[in-house]
Amino acid sequence: MSAENPLLRAEGLTKVFGKGRNAVRAVDGVDLAIAPGEVVALVGQSGSGKSTLGRMLLRLLDPTEGRVAFEGRDVTGVRGASRREYWRHVQAVFQDPFAAFHQYRRVGSTLAAAGRLLGPGDRAADIAGALEDVGLEPERTVSKRPHELSGGQLQRAMIARALMLRPRLLVADEATSMLDASVRVTVLNLLADLRDERDMSVLFVTHDLGQAYYLADRILVMFRGRIVESGTAEQIVAEPRHDYSRSLLADVPKLHPPEGAKN
Repeated sequence: MSAENPLLRAEGLTKVFGKGRNAVRAVDGVDLAIAPGEVVALVGQSGSGKSTLGRMLLRLLDPTEGRVAFEGRDVTGVRGASRREYWRHVQAVFQDPFAAFHQYRRVGSTLAAAGRLLGPGDRAADIAGALEDVGLEPERTVSKRPHELSGGQLQRAMIARALMLRPRLLVADEATSMLDASVRVTVLNLLADLRDERDMSVLFVTHDLGQAYYLADRILVMFRGRIVESGTAEQIVAEPRHDYSRSLLADVPKLHPPEGAKN
């Protein structure tokens, strides 16, 4: 990774909820950088602070301290039109696809609303292209309401909504945790393919070290609001240095690093 010219950099990011004795430091002084075209997995169990960190990077939460820079430009305090411009380049896919779509609005209408961030243009063509990119048939998908699609189909539709804006960075926050095993692998392969085809960076937020190893170039392990270990996927799986990393690895006992580099 080029530390000199990262796509996104966070420095000293901290988020404190509450005040006084009730204050909770959900994220505590995190530094990270994501290079163009890199897949970084942020791994930790529930309560580790990883989703809070992801939301600060998305500019959905303001940090208590620290800064976020995108392509060298400070975006920590962006609001209004400047934040909407940032969202053209940094998009999200969340855990629950059913909560991300209006249940009474057709999928095509939801995607068209997201496409307005692009300004004037052929929205129908943008929608069709994005749905095809994620393996969905536009003619059969745009007229459906969310409850008429499976969880895997709706998750892919959510990815399509993000892709319409042609983002440089996709933040996938537990994007596969509600899917069954076969669909989960399909979505992981889709994210890998999109990275290769579009040179798109991905921040993959997950509690599952096995999925992180499968997808990521680099893994950051988060515990109690801090990054306690970082390294290549092979390094973290083969030689975890922190006790917390070893405990995460114990949850996937059949995961063994292959000889040599990962395919």
